[in-house]
Amino acid sequence: MIRPFSWYRSLSDKVRAPIWFALCVFLQKGITVLTTPIFTRILSTEEYGNFNVFNSWLEIVTIFVSLKLCAGVYLQSLVKFSEERYKFASSMQGLSFVLTLFWTIIYLAFRSFWNNIFSLTTVQMLSMLIMIWSSAAFNFWATAQRVELKYKALVAVTLISSVLKPVIGILFVVNAEDKVTARILGLALVEVVCFTGLFISQLRKGKTFFSKKFWKYALIFNLPLIPHYLSTSVLNSSDRIMIKKMIGPDEAGIYSLSYQLSQLITLFSTAIEQAIQPWIYSKIKQKKIGEIKKIIYPAFAIMICVAAMIMLCAPEVIAIFAPKSYSDAIWVIPPVTIGVSFVFAYTMFATFEFYYEKTNYIAAATVAGAVLNIILNYVFINKFGYIAAGYTTLICYFLFMCFHYGFMRKICRKNFDGEYPFSEKILAMLLAVIFMAGAISLITYNMPLVRYVILGAFLITIIIKRKLILSKVKDIITAKKGSGSRE
Repeated sequence: MIRPFSWYRSLSDKVRAPIWFALCVFLQKGITVLTTPIFTRILSTEEYGNFNVFNSWLEIVTIFVSLKLCAGVYLQSLVKFSEERYKFASSMQGLSFVLTLFWTIIYLAFRSFWNNIFSLTTVQMLSMLIMIWSSAAFNFWATAQRVELKYKALVAVTLISSVLKPVIGILFVVNAEDKVTARILGLALVEVVCFTGLFISQLRKGKTFFSKKFWKYALIFNLPLIPHYLSTSVLNSSDRIMIKKMIGPDEAGIYSLSYQLSQLITLFSTAIEQAIQPWIYSKIKQKKIGEIKKIIYPAFAIMICVAAMIMLCAPEVIAIFAPKSYSDAIWVIPPVTIGVSFVFAYTMFATFEFYYEKTNYIAAATVAGAVLNIILNYVFINKFGYIAAGYTTLICYFLFMCFHYGFMRKICRKNFDGEYPFSEKILAMLLAVIFMAGAISLITYNMPLVRYVILGAFLITIIIKRKLILSKVKDIITAKKGSGSRE
C-alpha cells in the first residue's frame, strides 16, 4: 500500500491542492449526474421538467438577488487585497446576506405577483431564496480555501453536502405527493445545514460585516456585469423555460436530461478552470502571457476528447440514465455538448477582460449572445420543436466565444505590445476537430456497429497515448507550482 501512494507523499501542498480542488468539482457535479437515473425514474417527465425549470429560474434570480458577488470580483479581489483578504471575504458575506434579506422582504410583500410570474409556490420561492444565500456563503468560503491552497476542509464539506443532497432528496421525493417541492426542499435543507457554519466562520475570521470600502468596490465592479451574468444565465436556461411555455413540461424534461448529460463536460472544464485560473492571473500580472499556451492548448485538447466521448456514447448514456421515454434526448446531446465546450474557451479568453476590469466588453459580448438566443429559440422551437434549442444554443455559444476572443486580442494589443497567448490557426484546428466529432456522432447514432468501431479506435488511441495525456494532465493541475506569488 505504501509504494502506490509514495508519489503523492512526495508532493508539496502547492501541487496537492489543485488535485483535491479538481476532486471537489467531480464530487459536486459527479454525484449529481450519477444519481440522475434515480430521479428520472421516481419523477415523471413532467415533474423532472418542472424541477429543471425551477433550476433555470434559480440561476436567473440568483443574479439579481446576490449580484453574483462570489464570481467575477471576488477571486480577483482576494488577490488584489491580499493583505486584507479576510476582511474582504467577511464583508462580502455580510453584503450577500443583506441583499438576500432585502429581496426576501420584497418577495413577501408581493408574493402573489412573483408566484404568478415564475409559476412557483411560496414554499418553492422561499426555498429558492434560501438556496441563493447558502450557495453564495459556500462559494465565498470555497474560493478563499482555493486561493490559500487549503483543501482538507473543502473536500470534507463538499463530500458531505454532495452525498446528503441526493440521499435527502430521494427520501423526501418518495414520501411526498408534491415531488417537485420535496426535491427542492431537500436541497435547501442540506445547504442550510452544511453551509451556515461557513458563513459564521468567515465572519469571525474577518470580523467585518460591513465595509464601505469593500462594499462600494464590489458593487461598482459587479453591477456593470449584471447584464453579462444575466445573459449567460439566459444562454444556459432560456431554452428549458421556453420549451415548457411553448411546447410543454414533458419536452422540457427530455431536453433537460440531454442538457444535464452534456454538462458532464463541465466536470472537467470546471476542474481545469479552478486549477489554472489563479495561475493565468499571475502570468497576466507578470506580463508572461506567452507561457499560457503551454497549458491551455493541452486543456483544450482534453476537453475535446471528453466531449467526443460523451457524444459517441450518448445512446448508451441515455439508456442508463433514463427510461425509454427520454430516448429522443440523444439528438440534443451533440450540439449542446459542443456549445458547453465553447463556454470553457470563453472563460479562458474572458480572464483578460476580468483582470483589466473591462466589464463593458464582457457585458456587450454576453448580451448580444443572449438576445440572439431568445430570438432563435422563439423562431426555431416553434418551427422544428425542442431539438432546435440545442442548435440555437450551439450557435450562440460559438458567437459568444468569438466575441470574447476578439476583445481578448484588443486587450493584448494595448497591454502586451501585440503579443497574443493563442494562435488562431491552432484554435481553428481544435474547433474543426470538435465539430467533426459531433457530426460523426449524429451520423452514426443509427449505425451502432460503425459507431462502436470509431469509439474503439478512439479508446485505443487514448490508451496508446496515455503517458502523453497523463503528463499533460499533470502539467495542468500543477500549473500553480510555477505561478510565483499569489498576491
